[in-house]
Amino acid sequence: MRVVLAEDLFLLRDGLVRLLQAHGFEIAAAVETGPELAAALAELDPDVAVVDVRLPPTLTDEGLQCALEARRKRPGLPVLVLSQHVEQLYARELLADGTGGVGYLLKDRVFDAEQFVDAVRRVAAGGTAMDPQVIQQLLARRSGDDRPLARLTPREREVLELMAQGRSNAAIAGKLVVTERAIAKHTANIFAKLGLEVSDDDNRRVLAVLAYLDHGR
Repeated sequence: MRVVLAEDLFLLRDGLVRLLQAHGFEIAAAVETGPELAAALAELDPDVAVVDVRLPPTLTDEGLQCALEARRKRPGLPVLVLSQHVEQLYARELLADGTGGVGYLLKDRVFDAEQFVDAVRRVAAGGTAMDPQVIQQLLARRSGDDRPLARLTPREREVLELMAQGRSNAAIAGKLVVTERAIAKHTANIFAKLGLEVSDDDNRRVLAVLAYLDHGR
């Protein structure tokens, strides 16, 4: 699996390169600036991009903008964003096209190497890997009584948050200590209340829910 990595801090970039290589990934490029990232994504056609939001020369949203432009040119290009903060605008933009293969992790919460590697693999396979804090803030934006989200029970909200993190029904059931059948029922209720069609594609369902909650369609 070929990875393009963009991170301006040398020690972190070098550490991520070594970690990914140790788990069988091929590092197609490891860059530190926005222009270098744009060139690598255009020329190397990676299986997944792991991208810091803020890269030189602007140190604003250079990394994310490069990733979004690459996804416009190659719909569905898997992108895992790393950030220091929960920035809802970035999460919304990343999720907006609904094509899958997206992740948003907070750097200071990625403590476990296996967890990080699993997130990269999940995104590369077309799934999602969203930090719980990002999900909670996206859900909170639609928490008013006049929003469809208000129709969900507390348990259904828990299930929705765990779904959005990219967890399977089995993983959710284990986390909440209930049966998979119960989770399937909660999932059906969630989509019915939000007016979304039930699909067998978990990743696209999650993206559809997040896009719905965020854009209030």
